[in-house]
Amino acid sequence: MKIAIYGQYYQNSTEPIIKDIFAFFNSNNVEMVIEENFLNMLYEKQLVKKDYKTFPSNSALDNSFEMLISIGGDGTILRAAAFVRNSGVPLLGINAGRLGFLAKVQKENIDILLQYVINQNYTTSERTLLGLTCEPYNEAFKELNFAMNEVTVSRKDTTSMITVETYLNNEYLNSYWADGLIISTPTGSTGYSLSCGGPILTPDVKSLVITPIAPHNLTARPLVIPDDTEIMLRVTGREDQYLVSLDSRISSVQNESVLKIKKTDYKIKMVEIPGETFLKTLRNKLLWGEDKRN
Repeated sequence: MKIAIYGQYYQNSTEPIIKDIFAFFNSNNVEMVIEENFLNMLYEKQLVKKDYKTFPSNSALDNSFEMLISIGGDGTILRAAAFVRNSGVPLLGINAGRLGFLAKVQKENIDILLQYVINQNYTTSERTLLGLTCEPYNEAFKELNFAMNEVTVSRKDTTSMITVETYLNNEYLNSYWADGLIISTPTGSTGYSLSCGGPILTPDVKSLVITPIAPHNLTARPLVIPDDTEIMLRVTGREDQYLVSLDSRISSVQNESVLKIKKTDYKIKMVEIPGETFLKTLRNKLLWGEDKRN
């Protein structure tokens, strides 16, 4: 079995997790291939000593890998998705953070849950991605032009609001006068969109959410639309540029540029460990506190 490893380093919470993972897989003769920047950091911190194969920080994985394991929080998983892309390699998150809807494996029971990986006792769920094109052409979106959580447009270097002219399947919807606009997948509905008043969608819902950020018009509300809708945005404001973010990747875009957003023809596969479900996470992390039944 060959597994790719990617992670972020947080000294207080990550070191024991990293040691446990490497010890577990080494004892089970699993071949680990480590993202090169992450491995260099592990060597620097003297968390590992033996030699490991690496994969470059700018490359996609191939189908020889059983899965990619991301060590960190949900943000780390979003960055890890850039290595998976359209390869079909499943993605499993090990949570070293606090609040996580994507990182399913908790540090308290790593050995038990990683045994499911060894036994191949897991399923996968497919997560919708959003693809982005820009007119005129923008080099920033040449390669990594997709988002797993959301595509966001927002103001830059100003306190003035922007106007986001919005079309759905070429039909005019609204001109949002706001700090910005979020186009969210079901996966991203528990992220930035939620903090701006958007609804929670379960991961299997075939919908997207349009959520304004601090709109001037208080009648502007989040809108749920079918996920096969093509969304077109044209942004204007007092500054020459505004910001476009695809998950954690942020670029500047010229005023009057046209953004077209629609779901990609491929999806990211998330590893689902028995007993670690979306609804369990929702109960524990968001709505009702710790699950007293477990």
